[in-house]
Amino acid sequence: MSIAENIADLRARMEAAARAAGRDPREILLCAATKMNDADRVREAVAAKVDCCGENRVQELVQKKVLGAYEGKPLHFIGHLQTNKVNKVVGQVDLIQSVDRTELLEAVNKAALRMGLRQEILLEINIGEEPQKGGFTPAEALEIAAKAGEYPGIFLRGLMAIPPISEKKGDNCKYFAKMRNLYIDIASKKYDNVSMVCLSMGMSDDFEDAIAEGSTMIRVGTAIFGPRHYT
Repeated sequence: MSIAENIADLRARMEAAARAAGRDPREILLCAATKMNDADRVREAVAAKVDCCGENRVQELVQKKVLGAYEGKPLHFIGHLQTNKVNKVVGQVDLIQSVDRTELLEAVNKAALRMGLRQEILLEINIGEEPQKGGFTPAEALEIAAKAGEYPGIFLRGLMAIPPISEKKGDNCKYFAKMRNLYIDIASKKYDNVSMVCLSMGMSDDFEDAIAEGSTMIRVGTAIFGPRHYT
């Protein structure tokens, strides 16, 4: 199947999952995870009307942006971001989804202030409490949201999570439900620099469960572009 055919199939599955959960399919956005796909393939996904593109690697983002790969769609950074590469991402993307530690939050804030802008971000949550993964705990996320006004260079727009690898369908529903509850908890408050509009969770293997539990954005790579071939 072509990239456009894969996206059409995804849209149909997203709509079915949303309707099964009693949700409006228009509430859920499709982010194409473009890692290891060249500019031409990214342009195919853009032409097939994904809602945004998500890049994992700074070097790829810079190279493909110069080639106009993402033109016409918002660009998100969704991978691990080193503090020494913040200046290459802040102001270059519409949203940084993967702010996973206080050091990075502070670096993004400082870079944005130097550039005279306010960078939209999501907090990445280690919802499975996996020691090998980065990310804030739910308690830490609540604390950061409460003091977001102390970071005038950022604008907190929601949360992101990558739950543990599941052995069977439905295993991650409990994590997605915890994320939804945390998202609702923060959204119910009136904090400065916070406007919760994005709950980014669900990938190729589990996005239907994520939609059932309240995801507003899924990040899909393999189901759009096919398996990645690592060397």
